[in-house]
Amino acid sequence: MSGDELRYIKEAFDTNWIAPLGPNVDEFEKEIAEYVGANEAVAVSSGTAAIHLALSLLNVKKGDKVFCSSLTFIASANPIIYQGAEPVFIDSEPVTWNMSPDALEKAFKDASDEGNLPKAVIVVNLYGQSAKMDEITSICDHYNVPMIEDAAESIGSTYKGKASGTFGQFGIYSFNGNKIITTSSGGMLISNDTGALKKARFLATQARDPAPHYQHSNIGFNYRMSNILAGVGRAQLRVLDERVKARRNIFNRYYQELANLPGFYFMPELENTFSNRWLTALTINEEEAGVSVGELLKALTEENIEARPVWKPLHMQPIFQGVKYYPHGENENISEYLFINGICLPSGSNLNEDDQTRIINCIKDTVSIGNERKRYV
Repeated sequence: MSGDELRYIKEAFDTNWIAPLGPNVDEFEKEIAEYVGANEAVAVSSGTAAIHLALSLLNVKKGDKVFCSSLTFIASANPIIYQGAEPVFIDSEPVTWNMSPDALEKAFKDASDEGNLPKAVIVVNLYGQSAKMDEITSICDHYNVPMIEDAAESIGSTYKGKASGTFGQFGIYSFNGNKIITTSSGGMLISNDTGALKKARFLATQARDPAPHYQHSNIGFNYRMSNILAGVGRAQLRVLDERVKARRNIFNRYYQELANLPGFYFMPELENTFSNRWLTALTINEEEAGVSVGELLKALTEENIEARPVWKPLHMQPIFQGVKYYPHGENENISEYLFINGICLPSGSNLNEDDQTRIINCIKDTVSIGNERKRYV
């Protein structure tokens, strides 16, 4: 927490605005929209809820197809299932680790040939890094299919000077407890289509008709953000730039200390983009490094240091077995490679220098032991 959250929470209590509406909600929406340069924003209970609302606004329904990044958390795709639609997963490419324009183009060509274009494309900006938005936007525009930009992890990032999350017809942010700024739980739906966002507010409040009694002509959701949590978000937004600076500093130190190790390859930053470096992620070539991702995770755990693998691609998840998937190239399955060889290091904004030194030393020691073992095999 930044320390200023209690002021906004106290205002909510003092004015008795503790419902999923109120001054903090209104102001948080305005402040987010202003920060990213969007026309309007709607505060909701989660990033997942924001994606679900976006799909509803695009009239995605049973039998429709939605193209979605494969290398992401399952929350990016679950709302597709909520709508009864069918996901089609798109591989990553090696420069950004995000949706491959080549794979997306192949998926669109097949869908066009079949006469069954998707209703939407969900593009994810992984770990704070923007996807190749020019190429992906151009493909979606060519086929006249709307894009939803899942910027859950990338608020504070930019692509060619424009805020992450503002390229699609709808953009979404997450303020879950692990994000770069948090409202404990919560999300935001943004768009330049103010009419659509007016409908989003209607759907998010159980789609109650404007009548003196409780009347409903549409199926709605209970998705609005609490005025208390919106107060937390307002305080957090004021320190977002500081948090981004801290995360980038953490990444830079890891890079300076570890990038020269054999087989260590950090997640790139695409030219003309600015990543918030939500998580420091890298791949390890076991043959070059003398140590595997699994061995490194084990060594860190033994030192009470939490690190994690990269997201398991959605096309590899048991729940999505048999779902159509388009790889980056004929013999290039980038998302699977990143999953097998990728690791995310501790990256919290409050990670202090001593703790980061301990992490770095543990990694170096593990690599040294691995190389020593390799020498005698």
